[in-house]
Amino acid sequence: MSTNTVTTASEFELISGLEVHVQLNTNTKIFSADSATFGASPNEHISPVSLALPGALPKLNKEVVAKAIKMGLALNCTINQTNYFDRKNYFYADLPKGYQITQDNKPICQNGFLDVILSNGDVKRIGINRIHLEEDAGKSLHDQDDRYSFVDLNRAGVPLIEIVTEPDIRSAEEASALLTEMRKLVRHLDVSDGNMEEGSLRCDANISIRKKGTTAYGTRCEVKNLNSIRNVRRAMDFEFNRQVELVNDGGMVVQSTLNFDADNGTTSPMRSKEMANDYRYFPDPDLAPLVISDQWLAELKAAMPALPREISQQLVNDYGINNAEASLLAADPDLLAYFYAGVKEVTQQKSLINWLVGPIRALLNERDIQLSSYPISPLLLAKVINLIDQKKITQSAALQQLLPALEKAGEVDIVALAKELNLLIEDNDDELSDFVDQVLAKYEAQVTAYKKGKKGVLGLFVGEVIKMAKGKADPQKVNALVQEKLS
Repeated sequence: MSTNTVTTASEFELISGLEVHVQLNTNTKIFSADSATFGASPNEHISPVSLALPGALPKLNKEVVAKAIKMGLALNCTINQTNYFDRKNYFYADLPKGYQITQDNKPICQNGFLDVILSNGDVKRIGINRIHLEEDAGKSLHDQDDRYSFVDLNRAGVPLIEIVTEPDIRSAEEASALLTEMRKLVRHLDVSDGNMEEGSLRCDANISIRKKGTTAYGTRCEVKNLNSIRNVRRAMDFEFNRQVELVNDGGMVVQSTLNFDADNGTTSPMRSKEMANDYRYFPDPDLAPLVISDQWLAELKAAMPALPREISQQLVNDYGINNAEASLLAADPDLLAYFYAGVKEVTQQKSLINWLVGPIRALLNERDIQLSSYPISPLLLAKVINLIDQKKITQSAALQQLLPALEKAGEVDIVALAKELNLLIEDNDDELSDFVDQVLAKYEAQVTAYKKGKKGVLGLFVGEVIKMAKGKADPQKVNALVQEKLS
């Protein structure tokens, strides 16, 4: 990029809208009984419908429709109770029919919005133009043979919803916040696993620029198949600067479809951008109009759970925790259920929050397991936390010795187990005082430094005393005792 881009870029604003493809987590495909499971051997999950053999007819999967409606309700959309399927015609080797079944003029959901919170606390409302149902294509493999490309049709017919936003996004941060919120929603509603790495959630970003203060849209370019939130941000930042530099140099932005190179952080042309008429849409004659009854829609609305934003606000109101902690709990149904089961048992609710978003979360990440696989129940963890809050055991002793022992022992008497492991704090003031004297005598130079204002060495003294007490001393009590003797 030229050096003047930084100064001139401030005269322009980014205009962007996202097309988010969500792979629905149904057992079977959208128009056949073939399995939609990820990870099978090539062409294991196929049938005459997936292969588009002559005479094979599609039959709509009702669960796909239910999941699309749930997502539409969560995104404040109008549900079109009569909608249609269309054929979108284009040629790919991994598209056996030569067309994709999708929805064009009458999608299942329209005219919604999603509010996202930005890092400065501002709330940005991003419009949802539509959500439509469609089938996925297969997968072409070009690295299996020197002479031939192979085609795996397991993915052909896997159900997708495409969520198309309005061009309301004005920064990479807004796009990132939107995708983060959508991923929370699809997981919370059990619509999809939202795994971007496996392609369950994919994003295309339409990006253009315009001079600040103007209202006309510029020529847009579409960056395809972005597979992480980080890459969406990188692609958006690069493409904005590329278009600004191009315009400043007297060039014109050409409407095109772009590929994003994640290694270099750059975009490059794939092909000129197709227009809608290139696809020759027309109603699919093999599928009747989809009619959603008032009764079924009412049942789906009644079954909608509270959404992450609502849960998060309720947690803040009920337990006085901060927004970041509330968002973490609200975004993970297992973590939230564990919290609700344990919070009734702890003497200090904040302590349970600290453990769940701190040590327990770190332990799960380290072992690469889900909370549902963690062997210690919320009731047992609450009892351990109560022991710590009652100054009967230290946090380090609980983490390093008591919890590992509990994982093996199961449902046992916590206090008895802590006694058996010799972990309970012994309030022997004379012994503690003697330990402090020994440590201060051993570290005379550090004592002198402390008295000259180097307060950081206090941790050394406290740590040494606790070590001498074999971990069975209350750190706060030791801290107070050390400071008393130093003064």
